[in-house]
Amino acid sequence: MDRLIYTAMTGALHTLNQQATVAQNLSNASTTGYRAETNTFRAVPIFGDGLPTRAFVVDSTTGADFTPGAVQQTGRDLDVAVQGSGWITVQLENGEEAYTRQGNLQISSNGVLQTQSGLNVKGDAGLITAPPVNRISIAKDGTVSAVPTTPLPNTVIIIDRIKLVNPPEDQLVKGADGLFRLQGGGEANADARVHLTAGALEESNVNLVHEMVSMIALARQFDMQMKVLESAEQNAQQASEIMVMRA
Repeated sequence: MDRLIYTAMTGALHTLNQQATVAQNLSNASTTGYRAETNTFRAVPIFGDGLPTRAFVVDSTTGADFTPGAVQQTGRDLDVAVQGSGWITVQLENGEEAYTRQGNLQISSNGVLQTQSGLNVKGDAGLITAPPVNRISIAKDGTVSAVPTTPLPNTVIIIDRIKLVNPPEDQLVKGADGLFRLQGGGEANADARVHLTAGALEESNVNLVHEMVSMIALARQFDMQMKVLESAEQNAQQASEIMVMRA
């Protein structure tokens, strides 16, 4: 009887965890460059005296869906979309690197190139700092250029180049902040094969229909597991009544 309870109890618990993942994906359906999270179930045997036939159900996070999202033209100079595979490198407050496809960039009050969430974009020479200019443009290879206001308005100044990387997907881990990092830490090497599309943004790759269907299926799955627990409780009560009658 307890074998049934083990399976149903852990199954219900991790179904709730999967529902939280689906809810996270739905809430980021309009987030630029977002990568949907994925989960799967797997059975894990319990080891110990008297427990050779017991098994838990666990939620095995497989990572993220790396399918590219649709590219939407915006015409804004500081909007960029990564073409195909690849990532924009950002520098965290602790100095570590992280990777994102959120290409709606901005210039901070200090003149530093940042994402809309305030993360500093990393270049070949460190942080990318732009002087006061009329216009900033970002080339296909990530080169950031500026047209100064004085003394020669038509003079183009190359500021730096955005560090674009493309590490293997199986070496990337998604954090709770939505950013990706290398497994075990470290920094990825710049990859000249990664290109950007200027004046465009990559939309989230969340499939709304798929996520809504998953939410409904998980709700039904949770109900089924709760019914299994109720059946186990009823069976235990009936077994106790039979034992009392025999006594």
